[in-house]
Amino acid sequence: MSGRNSIAFIDGQNLYMGTRTGNDPWTVDLFRFRRYLKEKYSVERAYYFLGFMNEERQDLYGKIQEAGFILVFKQHNPAMQGEKKGNVDTDIVFTAMRKLYKREDFDRILLVSGDGDYKILVDFLIEENRFEKILFPNRRFASSLYRRLPTRFYDYLESTDIRSKICRVNKNKEGSP
Repeated sequence: MSGRNSIAFIDGQNLYMGTRTGNDPWTVDLFRFRRYLKEKYSVERAYYFLGFMNEERQDLYGKIQEAGFILVFKQHNPAMQGEKKGNVDTDIVFTAMRKLYKREDFDRILLVSGDGDYKILVDFLIEENRFEKILFPNRRFASSLYRRLPTRFYDYLESTDIRSKICRVNKNKEGSP
């Protein structure tokens, strides 16, 4: 059962790598994906986390925002920016917990990632009845930590039903992050 007012946290790098690598790579259509989150899970606000801002990717950032996502960049020391990977796990966990602590107006949280670092957050949100679902971009990259998670709390973006709703049809456009 979907919450009336859910929020989503998307690990952008995990989404990109989970759909663009492997035996059957595909591209997420960000507009269709945002509409899917709204219609299926009542997601009012969708936060799209990326590792760092790259001046050469401004067009891509604009497309993410045009699709209705709120972009959030990881803060890095400018001297280290080129050396850091886009690890946004702690940023997502902290942001979710801050929103709970400040009692922001939402019912449930939805995550898009396969990273096991979110398992403790998922367990807490389930316990508090504030968890909607985790959407794994790819079965192969879904952490084994989620194996005992009840099936009502997860799904795979690569499943035929979901993929048909969010896959980019026109292959000539620039890829999703």
